[in-house]
Formats: sequence, C-alpha cells, structure tokens
Amino acid sequence: MTTNIRTLNFYPFKHINHLLLLITLFIFNFPIPANAVPSSGDSTYIDYLLDLASQKNLHEQRYWRVLLHYKQTPFGVKSLIDDPNFFLCTEGKTNPKAELEESIRSFFGKNNGKSDFQICQYIARYTWLKQELEVDESITPIYRCEELDHLTPKSATLIFPTYYMNSPASMFGHTLINIETFYSSKLLTNSVNYSAFTGETNGCVFAFKGIFGLYKGYFSILPYYKKIQEYSDISQRDIWEYRLNLSEKEVQRMVLHIRELQNIYSDYFFFDENCSYNLLFLIEAARPSLDLTGNFHLNTIPVDTVKVIERAGIIDSVEYRPSKASKIRQKISLLNAKEQEIALNIINRERPPEYIHEHDLSREDKIKIIDLIIEYVGYLYSKKKLDQGEYQKIFLSSLSLRSKLGTIDKDKIYSVPKPPMPNTVHDSNRLGIGFGNSRDLSFYEMIYRPAFCDLLDTDYGKNNGVQIKFFDLRFRYYPSRHRLELDNADIIDIISISSRDRFFKPVSWKVNFSAGKEFMEDEAGLVYRLNTGGGLGYYNDYIGRYYILAGPDLEYSNGLDKNYAVGAALFLGTVKELSPWWKCSLSASHSTFEYGDRHKSDRISLEQNFKLEKNQHLRLELTREKNFDIYNTETKLSLNFYF
Repeated sequence: MTTNIRTLNFYPFKHINHLLLLITLFIFNFPIPANAVPSSGDSTYIDYLLDLASQKNLHEQRYWRVLLHYKQTPFGVKSLIDDPNFFLCTEGKTNPKAELEESIRSFFGKNNGKSDFQICQYIARYTWLKQELEVDESITPIYRCEELDHLTPKSATLIFPTYYMNSPASMFGHTLINIETFYSSKLLTNSVNYSAFTGETNGCVFAFKGIFGLYKGYFSILPYYKKIQEYSDISQRDIWEYRLNLSEKEVQRMVLHIRELQNIYSDYFFFDENCSYNLLFLIEAARPSLDLTGNFHLNTIPVDTVKVIERAGIIDSVEYRPSKASKIRQKISLLNAKEQEIALNIINRERPPEYIHEHDLSREDKIKIIDLIIEYVGYLYSKKKLDQGEYQKIFLSSLSLRSKLGTIDKDKIYSVPKPPMPNTVHDSNRLGIGFGNSRDLSFYEMIYRPAFCDLLDTDYGKNNGVQIKFFDLRFRYYPSRHRLELDNADIIDIISISSRDRFFKPVSWKVNFSAGKEFMEDEAGLVYRLNTGGGLGYYNDYIGRYYILAGPDLEYSNGLDKNYAVGAALFLGTVKELSPWWKCSLSASHSTFEYGDRHKSDRISLEQNFKLEKNQHLRLELTREKNFDIYNTETKLSLNFYF
C-alpha cells in the first residue's frame, strides 16, 4: 500500500481508482474543523458567529468595553450609559456578553428587520463586530450608514475654554473635541460637546441637581465658530487648543462612536461623570489602548483631563486663542490715559470718530485708538449692551476712518501674551502637613482638599483672582490634649475677584459654607457658617489685586444662646505676586450679628505661599482674631503636596 501511494505521488494518475483512493485518504487525514463556516443556505450561521465570538472572548475585549462605556464596580460590571435605547439587550447595561450576543443576532440575522438608517445608531459596534468575526457578506445582509459616507475626518483637537466664574457649570472650565475635515479654516469644523440638558437659571438649584445626577447629559455637535462666540466673545473665556496625534483611521473610529451617542443620555454628575469625563471615552474609542477614564475615581476636573491626555503622549501641538476681552485689554494697555479717554468718548457716542483728528496724535496712535473702538463696540454688541443700529453707526464710521490710516503690523503690536498653559499648573488635589500654635497650644495639622485652587496659587499669574475650594478639610492633633479633631471643613469656598477699569466693570463676589471650631466664651464649639458677599475688585502694579466685599453672614451652633446668629460681614484684602514663586495675601473681615446671638467677630490674616516645585508648596500663615471678646493669635507653617 505504501508503494502505491508513493507511485500516486510521483506519477500521473493512470486510473480513476487511484484518484478516489487519494481523495479518501486526504479526507481521513485532514478532518473538517468543527467551526467551519456554514454555507449561505445554512441556518446555523448565527450560531457559528456566536461560537466564534465566545472563542475570541470579544465581550471582554477592551474596545467593546469602551464602546459600551462599561466600568468595573464593587457590584460588578456596569455601563455609565443610562439611556435604555443604547442597549439591544434588556440586560445590556450590566452584562457585556449578553449585549454582544444580542448585537450579533440583531446585526447579522437574515430576518432582523433593520434598515441602513437604524444601523447608524449602532454603527461603531456593527463595524467592529463585522471585522472581528470576518462576516461573510454573501450570507448576511450588509448595512451602510450613508450619513457618514461623505465625511472625511482628518484630525481631532481637544478644546479647553478656561474658567468662567459667573456660571456654576463653567467655573472649573470645560472641554470639547473638534473634528477637522477637509476645511482649511478651523472655524468651520464641528465641535463635539457633552453637557447637562437643563433650562435651569437658579445657580443653587443647578448645583444641587448636578451634584446628585438629576440632569440628563447629552452629546451635541455644533460649528466651532458658534462655540467661540459663546465662550470667547460672550463669556470672556480664553481657549486652548490641543491638537491630538490621532491617525485618520483612529479619528474615523471616534466619529463612528460619536454617531452612536447622538440622542443618547447619561446621568450628569457635576463632580465625576461630567463633560470632561465622558469626552474621554471618545478618545479611548479612537485609540482603545489608552485608559484615560481609569485615572479618575472621585472627581473629574477639566484641567486634569488635559493633563491626563498630555501624560498619555497624544498631544501633538498647542495653540492659544485669546478671548475678545483679552484682546481688548491688550489694546487698552497700549494707550495712555488721555488716549483711553478719547476712545471712550467715541464709544459712548459723546463724540464722532472724527473727533480723533482734533488731537495731536501720531498715525500709529490713531490706529490703535480706532482699532480699540472697533473691537470694543463689537464686544458690547455681543453682550447686548448696544442695539444693532447704534453698533452699526459707530462700527461703520470707525471702519471708514480706519481705512484711511493705512496698515500696521497687527500680529506684532496686538499679540496677547500667553498666560500659563492649563496643563502646566499644579495638580488639583492637595494634601498638606503642618504644625503651629493657637491659644498657646501647639498642634500638628493635616489638610486635604480635592479641588482645586485658591488666591495664593502662584501658577495662575499675577492677575489671578480665582479661588475654588470644595471639601477643604483640616484635622488637628493637640499633643497636650492627646486628641485628634476636625478643626475646619470648607464645604464650598469660592471667590471671584475681577478687576474693574474704565472699560470693564465686573462685580466681584464670594460664597463660603463651612463647619469649624470657634471659641464662644471660654470653650470651642462647632459652628456652621454661611457667608456671601459682592463688591468691587481692582488691580494695581504696586499693591496687586485688591477688593472690598460685603454681604450677609449666618451662624448656627448649639453653643450659641439662641442656636443661631444673623448679621452682615465686610471683607477686604489684597493679593500680590512678588515673584513667579512667591505670592502673599493680606485680608481682614468684620462681622456684626444683630439677630439671634448678638456678637461681633473680627479677623486679620497674613498668608504667604512659596512654590518649591510644581506640586510642592510651602505656606506660612499668621492670623489674629477676636470673637465674643476673646482674642486669639495663630501661627502655622505647612507643606502642601498636589496630586
């Protein structure tokens, strides 16, 4: 037999029986795999795809987990998407395997009843499963999402509009993603944004609902120029553009996932599952090897997401887009007091633009004044402080005058100096250790603050007047008492000091809600305190940023005679940057409580912050206060670590 086989292998077939024998031996030596692809008429094709998906463990693959926004929780796997329309399986929110299997049945079954339009809702999942399972297009219906066929995404850019203190939703900043196509102008690109769907105008109600996830968050797509109008022109927010080094294929994957998320909601949480956190899923969908969302657990602050993306190595370049207000302030800085007065006379319609020729000014000075007028009246119009008729009259006449004055190097003269890049400042969480003396008692102190900056932070420049602190906790241990206690908890402590000048007249404000130890008579008691204030802030090169605020002050404590005290408070202070690594603050406050427990409270404090490294700061504090006619002097030195 062996000889015959060899003969068949080396010589032409001489008889049909030899050929049949060879075919038989070949079949018995090479059996058909159990999972061979069924023919087009085989009803078990779906079973074959399900079996193949199980063999490959597709439900455990990183990309599937990203597309469905699955996260591991103490109670098992759970999707952060809350809209039931996002899932094909009733168990899909908590069962990745069941959702994948139902997707296979729905996408590749002959009689699934879907259309091209419906498949767009699941286009990222559909495209990936078809590729991973190597679906035979001659067996199963093949769908297309025609609305994506004409799109040619080339690149993606992360957009970071900076902090806007006059809105609770924007005081931490914001992030969105631009998808660039064949358009040469960035302004014509589309911006992908995630935000809470709310018409709420009450800031307190918005904050409450946002903290507890009572709003629905949706992705939306708008032209970038409209977002610039919203952030830069109207809200006075500078914008940072971080171009991502994603390939065209990766950006295409991002676009597919964006399409899946349209009209799909997730519960919006102000501190963690917010605009910036959910946006990270889009980048992970583009490049599944990245785990950006895994860096956040308790809170997600937009500037921290920028830092995480930077550490992931996917930022290609950075561009700064100053707000309209920043451009105006730069133009104002080029004029002296007399020239500013001329500009204001024309802006306020007290004089026509030709009034500029009545003064002995150089051609270049006239150009600077007219350019400021044109820029500023555009700003007033965007803020609805000028009606269309008044705006057009000043704008057109100024533009006509400007055309007769010739050209200057605008890029050189009007270039706005770049502030510190958001991704270069210290991290948001702070842990501090310190020691000091209060009421002649020595103590050791531990400080924890999850978010995120205060007036003494050196990273935000000399003109910074922003303080945003949430859950700032201070624990103290007094060796003489052998006792560890909570000394103070600033649940919310926000200060916005905005400089006023001839052109801009913002209102400065503060709000503080805290629980802390205060001395009442001869012993300390826990006092809950709420104080707010509004007022004026200014900037001077010599004394820095100074302010005066006034507002109501409320206290509640079992240690008070009537358990409560209601009064008014006055706050004033100054913050001065002495060098890039040294900043100091001198502040004072006076409160008079006339209702409930009647008493007065005074406090004066000198604080200095020294930047040792980006995430290591040394702070020295000296405080003198009087409460219930009891004086106390406190000194403290602390070392703070940011992470």
